[in-house]
Amino acid sequence: MPEFIWRAARADGGIQEGRTAAASREAVSRQLLGQGLTPLKVAEKGAETAAQPSRPSTAANEETRAAYRGRDRGVTGADIHALTGELAIMLRAGLPLDRALRILIGMAPRPSVGALLDDIFKAVKGGRGLSQALTPYRALFGDFYINMVRSGEIGGQLTEVLGRLTEHLERLKALRESVISALIYPAILVVVAALSVFLMLGFVVPQFETLFADMGEALPLPTRVIVALGHAFGDWWWAIALVAAAIVWGMKSWLATAGGRSWRDEWILKLPVIGAVMQKYEATRFTRGMGTLLGNGVPIVTALRIAADTMSNQKLRAAMESVAPAIKQGGRLADALVPTKLFTPLALNMVRLGEETGRLDAMLLDLARVYDNEVESGIKRMLTLVEPALILLLGAIIAAIIVAILLGIMSVNDLAL
Repeated sequence: MPEFIWRAARADGGIQEGRTAAASREAVSRQLLGQGLTPLKVAEKGAETAAQPSRPSTAANEETRAAYRGRDRGVTGADIHALTGELAIMLRAGLPLDRALRILIGMAPRPSVGALLDDIFKAVKGGRGLSQALTPYRALFGDFYINMVRSGEIGGQLTEVLGRLTEHLERLKALRESVISALIYPAILVVVAALSVFLMLGFVVPQFETLFADMGEALPLPTRVIVALGHAFGDWWWAIALVAAAIVWGMKSWLATAGGRSWRDEWILKLPVIGAVMQKYEATRFTRGMGTLLGNGVPIVTALRIAADTMSNQKLRAAMESVAPAIKQGGRLADALVPTKLFTPLALNMVRLGEETGRLDAMLLDLARVYDNEVESGIKRMLTLVEPALILLLGAIIAAIIVAILLGIMSVNDLAL
């Protein structure tokens, strides 16, 4: 009989963990509920998803918060994701909302998370709904999250909505991480290329400067250029570093403005391969958000506005502004999406089919899954082009430096003869 590692909440809000031999996870959960414990995590011993050590609670939690003091980075998206999943599990186990929040406060990993949960708990205990308690933190949770919670409260399906929110956040996280993971290797290549060129110009080329000192105009032009660059890097590396830092800071500051973001978003969409991948990535975010909201009873116009706000590209978000007015005038969603040029004919036909069958929410979620696959395939195609191009560029730059030095050495030998 397999052994399971579990973590559960006691009636006083504390956390208890242990091991139990049982036929299945469901059997362990029933045993824990029979003992007055609320299961938070049950995993088979030795599995990759084995239960993690329990988080500190009550008095022990104060010690942990003190340890984190001064190193608290605030509430992050990962914290929101974790809290949503844990709250959904507790409500599914039958705990009242206030008791579940009290347990989460005891499990808070950092003071900022504990303070957020404490404010939400006080608002709920004061008679406000969860969506109302989250409203002061709109910048943190977003309209999408709050409207989903509100729809769950109205329909009496808060537990199911939190589960869907957890799934939604998990898919967005997986998609974002796949994009980031794909860009790590090209980023490493760029850094290595920059360091290699800097080291060769700053330390290798100056070693030959004395050899070429008396050659003057007799040196080949490529050698003179490389020697001048090496001399500049060797003597003025600090000034070059300051100028580079100033350029990076200036670009970052400009891109933080509305005009800079608009230029960046438009420029990215014009790039070959990358632009198409980014457009499909934004379409994925829109369709998944729209489908999830419609599935929970959010009106279509409200869902359009919220789903469009989840898109990070300002140009594409601006293109979506014409969709809601067209819907208000009695138009169909598929027809209103045509002028945005964001969706392919296949995607528009899927939306049209969803409208005709009354399953628009499910069809949009299916479309999001299709776009997920296309984004992953697009990233792979992009890497097959980018990685060799970066390697060839790095090799060409280093080869040019070496060839220039060799030309200079050959010129010295010719003069010596």
